[in-house]
Amino acid sequence: MKIRSVLGPPARIAAVITAALGLAVAAAPLTGTAQAHEAATGTLSFSGDPGEYATDGQSATYTAGAVQQFDVQGSTDGNSVFTSVVTNEGKRWTLNLAAPDGQRLTEGTTYTGALRWPYAQPQDPELAFGEDARWCNTSTGSFTVSHIAFGPYGYVREIDATFEQYCNGATVAARGELHAQMPEPPAELTLGMTLDSAGKVDSHTGQITVGGSVTCNKPAQVAVSGNVDQVQKNATAVGYYETTVACTPGAPVPWTVSFASIEPGTAFRPGAATLRGAAKADDRDYPVTVNTGQQTTQVTLDKA
Repeated sequence: MKIRSVLGPPARIAAVITAALGLAVAAAPLTGTAQAHEAATGTLSFSGDPGEYATDGQSATYTAGAVQQFDVQGSTDGNSVFTSVVTNEGKRWTLNLAAPDGQRLTEGTTYTGALRWPYAQPQDPELAFGEDARWCNTSTGSFTVSHIAFGPYGYVREIDATFEQYCNGATVAARGELHAQMPEPPAELTLGMTLDSAGKVDSHTGQITVGGSVTCNKPAQVAVSGNVDQVQKNATAVGYYETTVACTPGAPVPWTVSFASIEPGTAFRPGAATLRGAAKADDRDYPVTVNTGQQTTQVTLDKA
């Protein structure tokens, strides 16, 4: 999915990126985008012909590490790359490059006839460049991706691109270059879960306590849920559970839950039962939810 720029104040283009700066902006949809990351090295440079609106006919070069922010993010399908640079004076320059819908940005390709969203059609590439206070209502142009390399889920490892934009139907152009190299991509989240084969039952209330453990390769809030059923002589006791585990890498993190049967007229008893469970968590670095899938084990319920 493309990272869309939108008509109107450019602060609406990347609210996800600028929220950390405390800017009051309205967000364009960024569903399907990788998390933005600060460039390890990079430059955004541009110049404008005399009278060009977006640049005010000026030129500038901004370097990662020498500005407040130099963020780059890509869409999960490799279709687009969005760059946000906040200068030391607080100005925010943004550059959005996108291939036609359904295509990945391809190294060594020049994209002509690029338009600004929402005027671009699915078959059109997209280009949008500007600064908060000087933004084109409409624009046309082209850009060339001379080098690009992606990591997991659209993480932009490296990009070298040039662009040329004509603002609001003008014949004077803004021209620029983007060069950026990102830190090594964060590891993708991996989860593990085990279910304990022993549990407790309170023979007075029929409430049981079961548990297990989760593992992760990086911090994550893990949602664990499942059920227990116990076939008895004249009925089946059934109970459901859910809990959240703050998982940290290293040793397995244990969890326990207590609950009673939801079936009318039934209560758990000491003996064998079937315990099922699954764990899932959002990857804090990528727009993906990791799921362990359902696990099943026989659990022995002893008197508490």
